[in-house]
Amino acid sequence: MEILQKGRQAPDFELFATPDQRLKLSDFKGKNVILAFYPADWSPVCSDQMALYNEMLKFFNKKNAQLLGISVDSAWCHGAFGKDRKLHFPLLADFEPKGEVAKAYGVYDEKAGESKRALFVIDGEGKISWSYLSPTAVNPGADGILDALDELEKNK
Repeated sequence: MEILQKGRQAPDFELFATPDQRLKLSDFKGKNVILAFYPADWSPVCSDQMALYNEMLKFFNKKNAQLLGISVDSAWCHGAFGKDRKLHFPLLADFEPKGEVAKAYGVYDEKAGESKRALFVIDGEGKISWSYLSPTAVNPGADGILDALDELEKNK
């Protein structure tokens, strides 16, 4: 399956953000949402990528955007990783059924059993306004996200 493209309705989902709290994409209706799919907590590139996005939160907030990190790690693993890295945004557990949300977005790596490194910007109506599949070993940075959010602002 191929990564979902601009113009498609973003599939709704409900995932654990903590061991006892679930979040739905539809909870953020009216707000822009950034989905950052990544392979695994604790890996060097993922750690750098999530740390960068943590630093960018004030810019994302100014653009009415909520950042959500998603990987196949469990909510417990996310909790430890988020606390250790002092992350201030939800990490969602695409844990069971494993990779179901990544599969719905066309970004699941069957061989590795984890999410590919992919980004989506979803508008307040739930439509994908930008998507990007990054090489797994490369931190995609935040420029593409910021450009997509600027574009949404211009087209209001």
